[in-house]
Amino acid sequence: MTFAELVHSLDVIERAGDANVAIGAVTDDSRAVKPGSLFVAVKGERVDGHRFVTQAVGSGAAAVVVDEPITTAPAVPMVRVRDSRKALGLLAGRFYGEPASRLTLVGVTGTNGKTTITYLCKALLESAGRQVGLIGTVAYHIGAQRIPASHTTPGAVELQTVLGQMRDAGLDSVVMEVSSHALALDRVAGCEFDVAVFTNLTQDHLDFHRDMEDYFQAKLRLFTGLSVASRKSHPKRALVNLDDPRGGDVAAATRVPVWTYAIHREADVRAEQVKLSLAGSTFTVKSPVGRFPVESRLVGEHNVSNLLAAIGVGLHEGLTPAQIRAGVAAASIVPGRFEPVEAGQDFTVLVDYAHTDDALIRVLSTAQSLKTGRVITVFGCGGDRDRTKRPKMGRAATRLSDVVFLTSDNPRTEDPLAILREVEVGVKEVLDPARVRYEKIADRAKAIESAIREARTGDTVVIAGKGHEDYQIIGTTKHHFDDREVARDAILKRLKRA
Repeated sequence: MTFAELVHSLDVIERAGDANVAIGAVTDDSRAVKPGSLFVAVKGERVDGHRFVTQAVGSGAAAVVVDEPITTAPAVPMVRVRDSRKALGLLAGRFYGEPASRLTLVGVTGTNGKTTITYLCKALLESAGRQVGLIGTVAYHIGAQRIPASHTTPGAVELQTVLGQMRDAGLDSVVMEVSSHALALDRVAGCEFDVAVFTNLTQDHLDFHRDMEDYFQAKLRLFTGLSVASRKSHPKRALVNLDDPRGGDVAAATRVPVWTYAIHREADVRAEQVKLSLAGSTFTVKSPVGRFPVESRLVGEHNVSNLLAAIGVGLHEGLTPAQIRAGVAAASIVPGRFEPVEAGQDFTVLVDYAHTDDALIRVLSTAQSLKTGRVITVFGCGGDRDRTKRPKMGRAATRLSDVVFLTSDNPRTEDPLAILREVEVGVKEVLDPARVRYEKIADRAKAIESAIREARTGDTVVIAGKGHEDYQIIGTTKHHFDDREVARDAILKRLKRA
């Protein structure tokens, strides 16, 4: 493909050089440039790619795209556009043959629930014979291939590469977690979504977004981007959680047909006669195609909401109630989402990714509603991230636990004890020493071991914050660390001593 063909439909401000040169790769990383590459200079969060145009040309770049005037024109064809970040996704999509146009794309955004909903959507669609890829926080699934995830939503070039691999593997659909970062940074430019799901909006990522409204507006871009005037013949739909206070705003801003879903409000897809236990959930679905019962192994009211979203997607995609019932029944536990750790103990141990106060409230409220003994919580807050949520998480854990162990999450370059002191502020604000006891143990493995030793018959230990992650970042080094492994080892040590 030539440079001229790639930039044909871009909003070009300035051109220089002969654009009829062959392009063999597209990248925004000057270190990845090889002879024949198109280098797209993008202003990053820390580094401006325009500073590396000369380096990219020296490494063999055949052409350059920029969005700022270049003082010294490179000795290769160049195009200046209004927004090189957005152009990157469009260029990568075109280079890989517009894979999104050949796939049914389901995008899921919101603070909590994205991973579970994408796994459920995949399970439901596959139960009806669809060939489904998955892109999300835990991994990217391409047929039988599973690739560890680099980001919740990959960068624009990596995303188009993965979508191209999915198309070439014969898949017909993709369910994708779409993060606020990805939307704000135009990582999904070049992707035409067919279905979009809004889960909820609670505080997170305020180290990146200016405020909650900025965070919401980033999420909203997935829905305002849905268009009836489509290059694809697939019908569009938005699924919006009406139990969330911002659900109505999302529905109002969406230009394509909307189905709402809810547990506590009237909605197009609603759960009725909900019954919850540690064995799973049962409820009746009221939907545009009628009422039907479902049974799931997923635990907790928050997972009923997640199930409703996936069921709505399935119904839009033409699945019958029978197919949905079978898919829901077959759906397994999602890695690191209320995932039980069982090693023969007489108490419950659950590992969950909850790393916001809202997510922690959901998980601990479920644990409280199903407990037969005490709730013991282990959690921490990430370093170099939104500090304002730390006391909020401390308050949430203290209100909904009997024993709390404050520990490290991924401290990164912050002092772990300094992070714990900020969490402790929230703990002390609501602490009733007669009802709740807490300890600070910065070493996460020791904190988990202490919680396991603390547990009695019938207690529930919730280890929150890292979920599926198998690493811990201390300083700038990533160490192997898996809450599930540490918890299982601690249980086995305890049983051996007994």
